[in-house]
Amino acid sequence: MRILLGISGGLDSAFAAKMLLSQGHSVEGAILVLHSYAELESAREVAKQIGIVLHEIDGRARFTAVVQRNFADEYLRGRTPNPCVICNRAVKFPLLYEYAMEHGFDAIATGHYSAVIKCGERYAIAAGKDATRDQSYVLWPLSQEILSHLVLPLSDMEKESVRKMAAKADLSVADKAESREICFIPDQDYARFISEFTGIEAREGDFVDEAGNVLGRHKGILNYTVGQRKGLGISLGKRMFVTSISAEHNTVTLSDDPNVTVFDFYIENAVFSGIAEPKAGEVLCADARVRYLAPLRPASVTYLGEGKARVHLSTAARAVTPGQSAVFYEDGRILFGGIIAEIEA
Repeated sequence: MRILLGISGGLDSAFAAKMLLSQGHSVEGAILVLHSYAELESAREVAKQIGIVLHEIDGRARFTAVVQRNFADEYLRGRTPNPCVICNRAVKFPLLYEYAMEHGFDAIATGHYSAVIKCGERYAIAAGKDATRDQSYVLWPLSQEILSHLVLPLSDMEKESVRKMAAKADLSVADKAESREICFIPDQDYARFISEFTGIEAREGDFVDEAGNVLGRHKGILNYTVGQRKGLGISLGKRMFVTSISAEHNTVTLSDDPNVTVFDFYIENAVFSGIAEPKAGEVLCADARVRYLAPLRPASVTYLGEGKARVHLSTAARAVTPGQSAVFYEDGRILFGGIIAEIEA
């Protein structure tokens, strides 16, 4: 096959290219230039070392309009988005796929530690072999069209093995450290980015307890996320955790109980992959993951139609966070996923 591989300038995509070449495929690389921090030089060096053509695809306008806009808007609503999920759904994979189809490629590939499997007439993402690296959680929103053309060569690999084999092959990125932070905010100052992007300054407000009593002042809801306990900027003589954020009232609710948990919540923008979209009112049983690499929990999901559903977990979960993803599995494959919309009181 002629495959267009997304090259990031890091280890995983570089080794994925080597694997595909060793399997006899015709491979060319593509780096998506989505913002000013794209690792262009590293990608060029990797492509040159491996001996493949590198295409440079400018996706900055789409990335700004979709991913960065969503990131800022969600924080202003008091929610905590996962920009990788939004990017995968609307920017990264669509751009790769569109370019590949326009230029005569048979498939696209990336260095994600997950698998693509066929379920009857449908395609689904499944967990990769390395449970500590499995990235299926951020791939749930991919369309059937994209999944049917997607190759994930690292699905049966473990990260440490990849690093060792890359070193043996003298890949320049074999020892390269990886970042798990947000790529377009390298200093991780979310409030600064959002203020600059929107022109809206963070407004101080009240920290409150779960009864609504004022505990002190916060620096603006942009600086906090559900489950956070460090960097709160308030000292109450005991560890405190963020349990909820209200954009309407400009408040951040704190609790000293690290085990504040949730059984019931709603999702929106659901995408069905391993199964077809059900009828409204249908109840589905699956294993739910509410944060990246969080334990799976049995769940009962009542589909409400139009991409919305009510979720009941059989065992309560901590830090269920509006804006994050809830992904639903069966036997390791994704049935569907959605964005957590609100917690049921």
